[in-house]
Amino acid sequence: MHKGVAIVIMVLLVLSAGCRIRFTMTGVTVPPEAKTISVAYFPNRAPIVYPALSQDFTETLKDKLIAQTPLQMVSDGGDLSFEGEIMGYETKPIAVSQNNQQDQASLNRLSVTVNVRFVSQYEPAKNFEARFTAYEDYSSDQGLDAVEGELVPLIVEKIIEDVFNRALVNW
Repeated sequence: MHKGVAIVIMVLLVLSAGCRIRFTMTGVTVPPEAKTISVAYFPNRAPIVYPALSQDFTETLKDKLIAQTPLQMVSDGGDLSFEGEIMGYETKPIAVSQNNQQDQASLNRLSVTVNVRFVSQYEPAKNFEARFTAYEDYSSDQGLDAVEGELVPLIVEKIIEDVFNRALVNW
């Protein structure tokens, strides 16, 4: 009986040694050959430009990749690479109320859209180009300039989480 269990364990060990995917504690899967990762600067091509958005998005993406992958960050030509551009930055009313017989926005939505290209040198089937959009709502009592500094980092985090999951987490 014990001999059979030992054989099963040895077979499982041999089979698992042949796996071609490296797992980390964060659920990230990267090809075992991959050693480097690169993130190009994401220029802002949106009709409305929030000056800090390009730099904030690029640096926050780099920080997440450094913190949650075993890969070394390089300036360009990484085994896994990200590039793209910010395509949209807009605010629009989403809820209307009546005030003195006039329709008036009571809630606004700030949305950001980023186009991302991901390339894996070792798993080309996982390459993609896609647009990611996230938003935050804010009261129309506040002007956009009063809430941008608070809302933009929240939106950036949401988009980066979506990009990260699409590229590196097999959900």
